[in-house]
Amino acid sequence: MSDFKLQMQHPVLVIDDEADLRALLQMSLSKMGLQVETAAGVVEGKKKLSEKTYDLVLTDMKMPDGNGLEVVEFVAKNSDTPIAVITAFGNPNQAVQAMKMGAFDYIAKPVTLAQLRTLVKSAINVDIPHKVKKKKETAPAAPVAEETIPQGTHKAALTCAKTALAKAKAEKLIADGEDMPPENTPRQRLLGNSEAMQNVRTLIAKLAKSDVSVYITGESGTGKEQAARSIHEASNRANAPFIAVNCGAIPENLMESEFFGYKKGSFTGADSDRDGFFQAAHNGTLFLDEVADLPLSMQVKLLRVIQEKAVRKIGEHIETPVNVRLICATHKNLEREVESGRFRQDLYYRLNIVTLEMPSLRDLDVEDKEFLIMALKQKIAGESEVHIRQDAMDALKKYSFPGNFRELENILERAIALSAGEAICADDLQLRRSSQLIDDEDANGDATLLHGADSLEDFLDQTERRIIEEALNKAGGNRTNAAKLLGISFYSLKNHMSRLGMG
Repeated sequence: MSDFKLQMQHPVLVIDDEADLRALLQMSLSKMGLQVETAAGVVEGKKKLSEKTYDLVLTDMKMPDGNGLEVVEFVAKNSDTPIAVITAFGNPNQAVQAMKMGAFDYIAKPVTLAQLRTLVKSAINVDIPHKVKKKKETAPAAPVAEETIPQGTHKAALTCAKTALAKAKAEKLIADGEDMPPENTPRQRLLGNSEAMQNVRTLIAKLAKSDVSVYITGESGTGKEQAARSIHEASNRANAPFIAVNCGAIPENLMESEFFGYKKGSFTGADSDRDGFFQAAHNGTLFLDEVADLPLSMQVKLLRVIQEKAVRKIGEHIETPVNVRLICATHKNLEREVESGRFRQDLYYRLNIVTLEMPSLRDLDVEDKEFLIMALKQKIAGESEVHIRQDAMDALKKYSFPGNFRELENILERAIALSAGEAICADDLQLRRSSQLIDDEDANGDATLLHGADSLEDFLDQTERRIIEEALNKAGGNRTNAAKLLGISFYSLKNHMSRLGMG
């Protein structure tokens, strides 16, 4: 029996109340070598699911006789069948709810054929068939934007789909190189056995199975980039690039060229063509750290790229399609930034489909803290036998770590250097003033952790302001030298000072 006939054994159910779209999806999926059945609504879909087992279910969200979440819940309770939601009425809350109920993906209409192929390969271990008969080689066709599966008349939809499939074959978009990689085994980046860390790893495993945009929130130093890398390394994009960008470290006048690239001669100094971050991350993941630091003018341009899935280099007249998964992060409260008008609401909803909150170091239990301390000590010290004395371990357990894991790593690096290969004592740690230590109550019975601040965010802002002031004093007021002392760029320091109202 041929490979194609074997693949036809994969049954797929499409549930949608629009007859044109059902027919179009049926045709597109059949071209991929799948056996497709359709249902016109929730009731008919549940009936078919009760009578037969499918390898994949695609369901619309809003239908006259019910909601796609009902189908997701029905499938999750009765089988292990992967189910994806395809809808024109998407919103972040529905996406989160669908993922929590068991959906493995959530895609907004109109759906591109590339998205459909990726979805199928993520859910079913199947090679999408393509022509093997060789034809006379011709010059490659000019790049064109990815055709989408539209909503409209049946005739127009079929014509569009046939054209898209023809172009896909002509340009060999469905190729052996696009097959799903073997089961990914990413290295464990997020350590700890506390409930908070287990919940993070569980959600990362779910997010790795889809291409939804993820917003990672948490304090500075909580491992947001490590979480983003973990999602990428466990996904079917693991063999493609992971590009990390600190949005707060890029001068505003260079942002467009850095993100989208430029053509030779488009401005003074452009002596060659250059790709931007989006082109570099094609087929992979683009991680935008401190996304709240993007100016409004750049937010508009980023929103267009997300909507059109294409970028235009500076000095170029055509847009180039890009296939990029976006993960963003910031230590700021993005909802508050939206309310204040500093961040666009439409971009916020595009980026924040699913939220992943990273726990702070002080939120972990004592056992996890000790485990992380020993793991980081071993990583830094390597083969050298450096021990942590009990007084040092006790001091670390009590410390509040405003800088979280990054601060812990810096403290241990310094302590190992000061210990000169001997046991690390409490003095080697050089921890900050005692008000930073976690005490249950002071003499008056009041908590002292926030040290007079109204909230954790205010406390962290106070700490950050104090550190910047100390660096400026040591640098004699020179911001460039202060930035070097802090280990950040001049523009990053400028952005931090502007946010803190330091001029």
